[in-house]
Amino acid sequence: MSLGQRSTISGAIFSVFLIIMSPISSVAQDTLSLTEMVTALTAKGFDEKAAAVEALAEVGEDQVELILEALLEGRLYARKNDGKVLIVEKRDKIYLLFDPVELTEVGQASKKEITKLRVNNRLRRIIRSALGRLTLLSPDPAKRMEAAGVLFQKPSPANASILAAALERETDTAIRSKMAKALAAIQLGPQNPVETRIAAIAELEAFVEPEVRSLLSALLIQDDSGAFREQDANVRAVAKRALENIESKLRLYGILETLFHGLSLGSVLLLAAIGLAITFGVMGVINMAHGEMVMLGAYTTFIVQELFRTYLPGGFDYSLMVAIPLAFAVSGFAGICVERGIIRYLYGRPLETLLATWGLSLILQQLVRTVFGPTNREVGSPSWMMGAVDLTGGIVLPYNRIYIILFSITVLIVLLAVLRHTTFGLRMRAVTQNRSMAGAMGIRTGRIDMSTFGLGCGVAGMAGVALSQLDNVSPNLGQAYIIDSFMVVVFGGVGNLWGTFVGAMSLGLINKFLEPYAGAVLGKIFVLVFIILFIQKRPRGLFALKGRAVES
Repeated sequence: MSLGQRSTISGAIFSVFLIIMSPISSVAQDTLSLTEMVTALTAKGFDEKAAAVEALAEVGEDQVELILEALLEGRLYARKNDGKVLIVEKRDKIYLLFDPVELTEVGQASKKEITKLRVNNRLRRIIRSALGRLTLLSPDPAKRMEAAGVLFQKPSPANASILAAALERETDTAIRSKMAKALAAIQLGPQNPVETRIAAIAELEAFVEPEVRSLLSALLIQDDSGAFREQDANVRAVAKRALENIESKLRLYGILETLFHGLSLGSVLLLAAIGLAITFGVMGVINMAHGEMVMLGAYTTFIVQELFRTYLPGGFDYSLMVAIPLAFAVSGFAGICVERGIIRYLYGRPLETLLATWGLSLILQQLVRTVFGPTNREVGSPSWMMGAVDLTGGIVLPYNRIYIILFSITVLIVLLAVLRHTTFGLRMRAVTQNRSMAGAMGIRTGRIDMSTFGLGCGVAGMAGVALSQLDNVSPNLGQAYIIDSFMVVVFGGVGNLWGTFVGAMSLGLINKFLEPYAGAVLGKIFVLVFIILFIQKRPRGLFALKGRAVES
C-alpha cells in the first residue's frame, strides 16, 4: 500500500472515530494518526515527503501547523537511535527536544544524536501552500475567513479540492460566501472546461465588489496584437455581461454610500448648529463662543472617561451615558453665566455682542490650553460603538456614525417636544414671535432669555460628546464648526428647528456629492457661494419664522 493510500485511510478512520467514540478515544486515535504522518516526513525521497505534507494538511489540527512551520524553518529533526521526529530548539550548544504531537519537552540531545529533515524549493512551496490551506480547517472562524480571503487573492488550482471540501462542511454563512467566491476565482482559471468557467462567472456575479470586477476585467484585456487574454468568445461574452451588471450595481452602491456620508456630515452639522438656532432665533444674539460650548462638552467627556478609567474601568462602556447629561449641565451652566454676565447688557447691540462673544471664545480656548495643555486629548469609544456594518458592494457603515445620526435625530425630536408641549416652550415661542407682547402678558422675558441661552449652550455641550467620537478633542475643536453652524442656521431659517434639520442635511449631502468632483476645499467654497445666492432670494431662509416681531 502506498503512503498516500495509508494517509487517506488514516484520515477516514480518524473522522469516523471523532463522531462515534468518546473524547478520550478520539484523542488517542488523533495522536496515533498524527504520529504516523509525522514519521512519514523522514522518507528519503522528496516526493514521499510531499505526500506526507499533504496528508498532514488534510488532518487540519493545530499541531500540524506547528509541525509544518518547524519543517519549513529547519527545526524538525529525527533522532538517530529510534527515528522519532522532534521539534528542536537550540540553546547555546544544547538542543532541546519537543514532541511535535504532544507539544511537550522530551529531553535534550547533542548535534550528533539528531538529523535535520531536509527540504528543497519544491517542497517549501508545497509546505507554504499547505499552511495556507490549513486555516480553512481551523476551528477558529476568524482564521477560516482570513484563509478564504487569501485564497481569493491568490487563486491556485492546487487549492481547489481542499477549498471545495471545506466549503461542503462550513456552516457559517459569511465564511461560506467567502469560500464560494475563492473557489469560483480558482475555477475561472484557463485550465478548467468552458462550462466550469462560465458557471464560475455566474457565481462571481453575485459578489458586487471591486475585486471581483477587476478579476472579470482581466478576461477582457487585449495585448498589443489585439488578441484577448481570454480566448473563448462565449466566456468573454458572459464575463462582459457580468461585468456590466457589477459596475451598474457598484455605481448604485457608491451613491448609497455617498448618501450615508452626507447624512453623517449633516447630523454633525445639526448637532453643532441646533443650539445656535435656539439662541440666535429667540434672542438674536450672534454667539461667536458657541463653538467653545461644544469644546466644553468634549472636554467633559474626556474628564468623565478618565474618571471611569481610574475608578471604574469595568464600566467604561457606560461612560458616554454619564458624559451626555454632564456635558449638557456644564455647557448649559457656562451659557447661563455668559448670558447673565455679558449678553444681557448688550441686547440690541449686535456688533458689540459679536465682539464680546468672540473675545470670550479666545479666553475659553486659552483657559482650556492652560488647564489641559495645547495637545489633543484621547477620548475612547465604548465597545458598542466600535466596528462597522460591512454591506454588499464594499459599503462600510461605521457604528459610531450610525449612533451619531440617531443621537442627533433624538436630540431634535426632544427639543421639538420641549418647545411644543411644555410651558417653557410656549413662553419661548411667545418671546420669539413678539417679545413686547409676551412681556405685557406677564412673561419674564429676561428669565426666558437666560433659560434659552442655557438650553442652546447645553445642546452644544451634547454635540461635543458626539464630536469627541469623530474628531480630536483640542482647544480648537469648536472653531472647525462655528462657520458651518451659522451657514446651516441662516440657510434653514433663523430660529426654526425643522429648518435647521433640513439645512444641515442638505448642506451635508451637497458637500459629499461635490467632494469627488471639486475636492473638499473647493466644494465648501461652492456651498458658500450657493448660500450667498440663496439668501439674496430668500433672506429669511428655507423656513422663515412668523410673528409680528419677526415681520416688523
